[in-house]
Amino acid sequence: MSKKITKKGALGRTLRYLKGQLWLVVLAIVCAAGSVLLSLYTTVLIGKAVDCISTDGVDFAAMIPILIRIAVIIPAVALLQWLMYFSTNKITHKTVKQLRGDVFAHLQNLPLAYIDANSHGDIISRVVNDVDAVSEGLLQGFQQLFTGVVTIVGTLVFMISLNWKIALVVVCITPLSFAVAAVISKLCYNKFKEQSAIRGELTGYIDEHIGAQRLVKAFGFEKTAEEEFSEINERLNVCGRRAQFYSALTNPSTRFVNSLVYAGVGIFGALNAVRAVSGGFTVGDLSAFLQYANQYTKPFNEISGVVTELQNALASAARIFALIDEQPESSDENKKILENCDGRVDISGVDFSYTPEKPLIENLDLSVKSGQHIAIVGPTGCGKTTLINLLMRFYDVVDGEIRVSGSPIKELTRNSLRGSFGIVLQETWIFRGTVAENIAYGKPDATIDEIIAAAKAAHAHGFIKRLANGYDTVITGDAELSQGQRQLLSIARIMLSPPPMLILDEATSSIDTRTEMKIQSAFDELMRGRTSFVVAHRLSTIREADCILVMNSGHIVEQGTHTELMRKNGFYAELIRSRQRG
Repeated sequence: MSKKITKKGALGRTLRYLKGQLWLVVLAIVCAAGSVLLSLYTTVLIGKAVDCISTDGVDFAAMIPILIRIAVIIPAVALLQWLMYFSTNKITHKTVKQLRGDVFAHLQNLPLAYIDANSHGDIISRVVNDVDAVSEGLLQGFQQLFTGVVTIVGTLVFMISLNWKIALVVVCITPLSFAVAAVISKLCYNKFKEQSAIRGELTGYIDEHIGAQRLVKAFGFEKTAEEEFSEINERLNVCGRRAQFYSALTNPSTRFVNSLVYAGVGIFGALNAVRAVSGGFTVGDLSAFLQYANQYTKPFNEISGVVTELQNALASAARIFALIDEQPESSDENKKILENCDGRVDISGVDFSYTPEKPLIENLDLSVKSGQHIAIVGPTGCGKTTLINLLMRFYDVVDGEIRVSGSPIKELTRNSLRGSFGIVLQETWIFRGTVAENIAYGKPDATIDEIIAAAKAAHAHGFIKRLANGYDTVITGDAELSQGQRQLLSIARIMLSPPPMLILDEATSSIDTRTEMKIQSAFDELMRGRTSFVVAHRLSTIREADCILVMNSGHIVEQGTHTELMRKNGFYAELIRSRQRG
């Protein structure tokens, strides 16, 4: 279980991603400072231009040089602002790219136990929605903070230089803005954190029901699914409304404080201007001071306005870093590579359970010779697929040991171990790409001739040639191919680069009987001389096995050939008879 990520911790870890972009940060700060200071200087010039106007008329000789300077400064400010936005955009996008890359890379190293135990939709939401929220928060945050801080400091300096007494009025009222923002910020963070969690739950629910839409319709579950969705959606709606309500309080609250500042400056400034003697506080100074007061308070409004995005970003960042902190699979460093695998598998005293309170496999012993064909049968939940997971080290045993070619699999690198197995699962996986790319998934450098040969061996060549573009047909979804055709492509992947050992987990369950007979002959050829483990229900795939393991409640209760087990008239014989009756 990963430790809880605080708001401060999430911010600190996000800022660490800026290490390689310090020059861009410096450039953004310099450009922000330059644009703000020039803008403030423009305000001074405007005040001087106002002083060129009197009851006697306009002093154009004094005003024209001022206007020329203003005309030069304005394009310079625009250029500096463009450079600042360019820098902050680049910082944000590079940071988010690296963050998303780190999250996805960590996902590849997480054990299957984590993937199986958590909602896939919630994981997707963290990688997509939460990273996007961080991106939006960073983008607005950088831009507003860089300009805001410089504007606040700069205007304060200029106001003090004009009249320190009036500046003191501004400074005394300012802490109210910070107090209001701090209170509302805490409320926003808690609500946005809750909102991110519910959004992940909603994404998971949608992901599950899109994948099972046929079953939803087949069982008439549409109404119930809609009600369950509405319940989660309503919780998200309520939480979102509260989060937005709290964040919406920030801007009007700070605007109220800022209005007090502006009113104070206006009153005290006007009194000073009226009482001013020659060379004192002029009308132009008052004009400039009012603009400074407005510019001084504006960043508080902008920063308070971006509080919503920042709090949302930090809440999302906390969820992202919680995922990154999940314990990865143990390292393969200093592990040896499995070479020249001869297909021998020895299992001794293996215990395993997904949860400690529910034992599944207990004291399992098995010795498989090189080239043997092992069929694994038993009722649902007896541990057949779990045994496959242990062989592939998708899960590690709790106790005992599994050896392949005489080496304990915990001492082997996972890639070399898994590379020694060819696996075809009952659940097919076809990705977006051409038919040829799907077949060559395990051997990307395969030639088209090798791909075609593998497809022919899997009896997939016929239907592939009937597709619009043959092997170049792009598969985009489930509709283009039937479940059986998708399974044939999965089998063709193994045919392309047959490894020393095979695992077939209900590999022909989605194929019609006629095609299965052809596939079985191809499998017989493929399995010749190779150790193979076949999880199957159909008698045709069991009968010819060298050894049948009969599992029940995590134990091997019987083993032997089909003839031997039928002669025993035990659990296996009853299992076969019940299937024949069914």
